[in-house]
Amino acid sequence: MSTAELHTLTGAYALHALPEEERLAFERHLGACEACTQEVRELSATAARLGLAVSAVPPPGLRERVLREIATVRQEAPPHSTSEHSGVAPGRAGRWSSYALAACLAAAAAFGGVAVWQNQVAQDARQEALQARQQNEQLARVLAAPDARTSSGELEGGARGTVVVSRSANRAVFLASDMARPPGGKVYQLWFNDDGSMRSAGLMDPSATDGTVLLDGPVDGASGMGITVEPAGGSKEPTTQPVALMDFPDA
Repeated sequence: MSTAELHTLTGAYALHALPEEERLAFERHLGACEACTQEVRELSATAARLGLAVSAVPPPGLRERVLREIATVRQEAPPHSTSEHSGVAPGRAGRWSSYALAACLAAAAAFGGVAVWQNQVAQDARQEALQARQQNEQLARVLAAPDARTSSGELEGGARGTVVVSRSANRAVFLASDMARPPGGKVYQLWFNDDGSMRSAGLMDPSATDGTVLLDGPVDGASGMGITVEPAGGSKEPTTQPVALMDFPDA
């Protein structure tokens, strides 16, 4: 590989995109080329900054557009790497420059995408933590309410359930112990019993046999609650016979 060709590999080297043989040749070249050393340092720093960027998700089709347009884009070579000194045709140097630039752009898009993904994961985790804290606060508010009333009973299969209702908070909490896990692909769904009309009150964790669930929605005029086995994700209305029906305690 000629010296002129080595000059065009700065971008690919900075992004660790060279085959082993070319990488070793380029590293030997770096020891004697101050211009390439400086360019690698600058490209590496730029790639690191781009990798930390979280301003936007790379637009769809960016990689395809880059690969489609590389033939029309050339990288400016270091000052002493002109074809006058190298004896290499400009077209050949341009081909290597285009590949290096394409590698830089594709890697920048990838780094940016990874950073955006990492930021989204962190945001999702913060949102989940906030929702869990708010739900725990609501649970505590119901259980500690001065007008909280409880009702307990045996459920199907020897399980036991307790419902706590606070009319002032207009919320209810269901506590279960020793419940059998639902069949695969199924989930326990809770319902408010509004004078025989069932209103969804949320889902239970299908992997837990014990649990405390804040019923989803206000108690309003509900006289009790029911539990059915539904497809994962729940149903708009019960599709099976209740495995449990419990009356709410009197106020």
